[in-house]
Parts: sequence; structure tokens; C-alpha cells
Amino acid sequence: MTIKLTVAQATIKFLKNQYIERDGVEQPYFGGCFGIFGHGNVAGLGQALQQNPDFRYYQCRNEQSMVHTAVAYAKVKNRLGAMVCTSSIGPGATNMITGAALATINRLPVLLLPGDIFATREPNPVLQQLESNVTQDISVNDCFKPVSKYWDRISRPEQLIYSLPEVMRVLTSQAEMGTVTLSMPQDVQTFAYDYPEELFKKRVWSVARPRPDANALKKAAELIHNAHTPVIVAGGGATYSDANEILHQFATKTGIPVGETFAGKGAVRYDAPYSLGGLGATGTKYAIEIANEADVVIGIGTRYSDFTTASKSIFQNPEVKFININISDFDAFKHAALPLVGDAKATLEELAELLGDFEVSADYRARIKQMNKAWDDEVTQIYAEGNGTVPPIDQAIVIGTLNSFMDDRDIMINASGSAPGDLHKLWRATDPKNFHLEYGYSTMGYEIAAGLGAKMADTSREVYIICGDGGYLMNNHEIITAIQEGYRFTILLLNNNGFASIGGLSQSIGSERFGTRYVYRDENSGQLSGDFLPVDLAKNAESLGAVVIKATDRASLEQALAESKKQDRTTVIYIETSLYRTVKGYNAWWEVPIAEVSESEGVQKAFETYKENKKTQKIYL
Repeated sequence: MTIKLTVAQATIKFLKNQYIERDGVEQPYFGGCFGIFGHGNVAGLGQALQQNPDFRYYQCRNEQSMVHTAVAYAKVKNRLGAMVCTSSIGPGATNMITGAALATINRLPVLLLPGDIFATREPNPVLQQLESNVTQDISVNDCFKPVSKYWDRISRPEQLIYSLPEVMRVLTSQAEMGTVTLSMPQDVQTFAYDYPEELFKKRVWSVARPRPDANALKKAAELIHNAHTPVIVAGGGATYSDANEILHQFATKTGIPVGETFAGKGAVRYDAPYSLGGLGATGTKYAIEIANEADVVIGIGTRYSDFTTASKSIFQNPEVKFININISDFDAFKHAALPLVGDAKATLEELAELLGDFEVSADYRARIKQMNKAWDDEVTQIYAEGNGTVPPIDQAIVIGTLNSFMDDRDIMINASGSAPGDLHKLWRATDPKNFHLEYGYSTMGYEIAAGLGAKMADTSREVYIICGDGGYLMNNHEIITAIQEGYRFTILLLNNNGFASIGGLSQSIGSERFGTRYVYRDENSGQLSGDFLPVDLAKNAESLGAVVIKATDRASLEQALAESKKQDRTTVIYIETSLYRTVKGYNAWWEVPIAEVSESEGVQKAFETYKENKKTQKIYL
């Protein structure tokens, strides 16, 4: 039996009948479709979505931000759910490339359906078409290829029969997932075909828990048994696998301390006696100290970014060995590790059995416990005092006030600026979803769109967004979408009149914060070094429909947070913070190249420091 449908109608009909299952729990895979219509998709996918109201369409304001929203949705869903994003051809499509890269780098599933130029080529060059003098088989959608885990172009209606199952295979593959791009020429979207009815039957994609090789497990147990100062690096994969409880049991029993990446923070509670908090270039001083000494590093669901390894300088023990638990062999083999390719939860369960009664030494366990308490005391002091008492308020005090105000299951979102480094050190995570920080791509403008996606994924949780003025100015449009759809969350808009993170980095390499403040150009020097610009971000947020509350200090911020929970729509708490005072680093390095030759004395000095730090880098073979 067949059913006659357009390519666009068949696509939507197929997608709404896809389900996912893990551990016996089944749910629809797609939460709906974000989209902005133009001449590339209005007559195809636009018409199909109109005829399928049970596959909900969400009207967004910016193509990049709708992909960010979809990414946050998938992250909160533990990668067991995704959203679709459709755009017109040309700029609408290429606006999604940043979001596509973000999703793939963070191993998070999202489906993009960008419109494309006519497959028939009859009206070429069509509006917004990129022409080439060497081929006609190219469009701007080819730009998605390097940032997609799967890419296809539907040039004929029957190709859909074979492409759509591949789309789902990649989206639900724990090892391969990321952005899937299905490029859809605007004419082909409207072409009809007699599709087999079987294509549209309900299909359940089962997410398995593969076990690693038994021999590799035995070798891993041997390495751990012989270790004196082992450490666990918990990455995002630990949470995506729902391995949080078994990780807690494993660390509690063995006494092996746990340090967390940006994506892994919240994998264990901050107050667990084995918890070292954030590990890496922006980590806590105790996590860095233990990493320096570690003789066995057990990576769980981490891809070992340069921030995690402090540009390969944090694991200083000359005899250090790596054991990597990862669903992806690509990540499992990093650092010449003993690879345990498998599901994190299942692997930890089997490894725990093989370890039997193994525990670290009593002295090592006691030392880690003392470190946990000492760091918590330091966080308490930083939250209370910040780095100074001169107005405006310190960012650390804002973070501490919010951290203390939030309930355990609430979600905090951030992605860029100087806040990630402070948050990685300071945040007291109480739930696997409590700390939502996108730092694989560190995309300015992710935060507000992500707040919408997180709230859509789990309406039972309060969502709080920490957003700097730089990120806010780049992408604030989805405040309107949140109000339109009735999703309420709270944005803490921190205005320090500049790029604090890059400014600090610039200063550290001797470049004196060049080009990082929001100021007038000085007529005499010709540089951007004048007075601050008269921009009113609070009025801007209010104009988008948000409730706006201003705060100036801890007391007014506490009051504003309490007031925000009473509002019936998205609320922006506007607060001015210091551009210069952030939390210090703790003896870990992050490689940023320094000019080898410069007339600046500051740059010359920074280059000498750079050469010394380069000596600490390790090659793991």
C-alpha cells in the first residue's frame, strides 16, 4: 500500500512517528519544529507543518538561536529527545551553521532542514543562490558538511525513503550523534510521490548500553589496584548515560576523587567528600593539585578539551596512565589510554565488581575529604566578599547569591564571557541538570535561546540564565518567543560595559585589554578609549516584553530573585558588575599564543612566561 504525499508532508509524517527507548522507558523522539519561513520552505515544509498541528511548530526570531534552543532541549533531555529546525534558503540556512557546529562539537542531536535552490535548475540563478563557475552541484548548504555528523540532499522524492532512516540512525547513535542536515531544495519539497505506508509506521529506536571488552576491563582493574593517587575526570557523558548514582557509589566505595569538566559538573554533588569540583584550567586549586599528582586518570565521558587538560599540562606525573570510559572509540583512545568503549553506567557497574574491595589509602581519602571542606570554605568566603567592596558589585557575589537562592533541581545556564571560569570553580552543583554550561563551543548568544530550550524540555524546573552584556547584545530575540509560548524563566543580565573575559585574557598577554570595552573613540588618540556608551540594556529587555527588575547589591538581588518567581512571564534582572574583578586562577595554564616579537614590554614579558609554561606540556604516548 502507498500514500501520495509531498516530500515535505512525508518528512513531517515520518518524524512524528519516531520514538526512542532506553531502559524500558519509551517516549516520542521529536518535541516539534522551530522555523522561519521564506521562499525556500514556505510552500513545502511550511504547508506540511500547517497540516500537522500535532507536530508543533514554534515561531522563532533568529535561525542561529533556534538551533541553540534545540541544543539545550536535547541536553536537558539527556540526548533522548531532539528538535527540528527549518529555514529558507540562503542566509536563513547559513545562519544555522554556528548552531550546527555547537551541536556537533558538544555531541548533542539536532535535525536541520534548510531549504535549498531548485533541483531542476530551471530558474537559476534563483534569489540568494551561490553561483560557481566550476559546478552547478553546489549551494551554501554544502557549508554544513564539516559541522554535520550526517549530511544529505534530497534531489528526488524517492530518496527520502532511504535518507530518513539514516537521519534517525545518526541522531540516536550515542557514539555518532550531533547535527544532522537534510538539505531540501524548495521545488523538491513540493513534489508528490507514492510512498510506502510502512515508512510512516511507529518506529522505536532503542538506545543500548554496550559493555566494553572483558579483557580491557580486567586490565583497567589491575591499573587501578596498583594506583596510589588515582583521579576520576567526569565529563558530560557521565550524565547523559544516567551514570550519576553508580558514579557516586563507585567513588564513595573506592575513595577515588572526582574532578569535573564543564559538561560534567553536576555529575556528583559538590558536597560529596570525594568531590574536587571543577578540574582543568579553570578548576579549583585542589582539583589541579591532585591532577598534577595523579598516577591513574579515569576519564568518564570526556573528550579532554584543552580547558580540561590545561593544554596538556595538568597531568604532571611522569608515570601517569589513562583509562577512558566512553561510548565513542574516538574519545576513548585519547591520551594513549586503555580504552573501555561502552556505556558509562554499564561500564562502571562492571568495573566496580572487578575492583571488589579496593579502596585508596586512608591517608589519601582523608586528604581528599579535607580538600573538599577547605574548598567549600573558600567558596563561602568568595561568595560573601567577592574581590573588593568598591561598587559596582562583583560577579562572584552575583553568582553566590543566585547559587544560594536556587532550589536543588533548578537549572543555571551560561556559555560565554568571564562567568564560565568563575562558575566552574565556584558553583555548588546539587543535581545533574543544575549546572548547564555550554563550553564546547563557548558561543556568545547561546544563553537566552538555551533557557527557552531547557524550559521546554522540563517545565517542572525553574531556569535561571547568567548572561553578560556581550552575549545579550548578540542574541536576545528569543525573549519574544518565550513570552509568545508562555515559557517563563529568569535572566540575570550582567552589564560590565565590555568583554570581561577577552579583556582579562588580553591583559594577561600584555595587550592591555585592546578593543574589549564598550566606549567611544577618542578623537585625539584614535583609539577606543573614551567614555562608556550610553546604552540602556534594561529598556531594551523591557521593549521585548520582559518584566525588568534592577538590582545594585546583594540585598536588592535577593529581593529581585524572589520577585521574579512571582511573575507570569520571562523576567530580566539587570545588574551592573565590575569589568575587572573576577575570581583568580589556581596554578593551571591555558595555552594562548603570544607574539614572539613586539615593541610592547608587556607582550615581551608575557612571551617569556609563555615559553616557561610550554615546558610543562606533556605528550602522552
